[in-house]
Parts: sequence; structure tokens; C-alpha cells
Amino acid sequence: MYPHERSLVKRLEGKPFALIGVNSDSDREDLKNVLKEQNITWRSFWNGGSTGGPISRAWNVTSWPSIFVIDAKGIIRYRNVRGEKMDEAVDKLLKELANEKS
Repeated sequence: MYPHERSLVKRLEGKPFALIGVNSDSDREDLKNVLKEQNITWRSFWNGGSTGGPISRAWNVTSWPSIFVIDAKGIIRYRNVRGEKMDEAVDKLLKELANEKS
């Protein structure tokens, strides 16, 4: 999913959008190298080295990858949308936000 995420981050640069990742790799140092090699420029949190870490427990994540699209009010509006469906969800929320501000 990294290529799609990179393109999404680039396309929405300067917009009220943030991509946040959570990673469950067991070795944190190896993970740092992967993030650098894969050009991951967005915030990526470490889940304690397992899929049963504190972040996945707090968000009740039971499958990987899990995707949450959250609106400006902090409400989960979409879950597990990928590719074009993720773009559509994010674009819809950005449009809603722009309409609220005008």
C-alpha cells in the first residue's frame, strides 16, 4: 500500500489531511530502516512489536492492514477502504469540510 499512500500524501499536500500509520514489526530498528527505504514521510507509530500491541488493543484492530478514515471532528466515517475507495472517502470529507467553512 505504500505507493498509493505516498501518492495520496503528495496529492493532498497543503490540505487539511494527515496520514498516520501504525506498524507492528517486531524489531523497531529494522522498522526504521524500512520506513526510510520506502520513503515513508508521514507519521508512523510502532505498536510495541506485535499485532496485539497497545494501539491495536485501544482501537480494537483485529486484522492488518486496517484503515480508518476520520473526519475533522474525530469521527470514524469509513473503515477498511483501499485504493480508489480511500481516495473517494478522503475527497468527500475534504469537500464537506470546505463546504462547512464557506
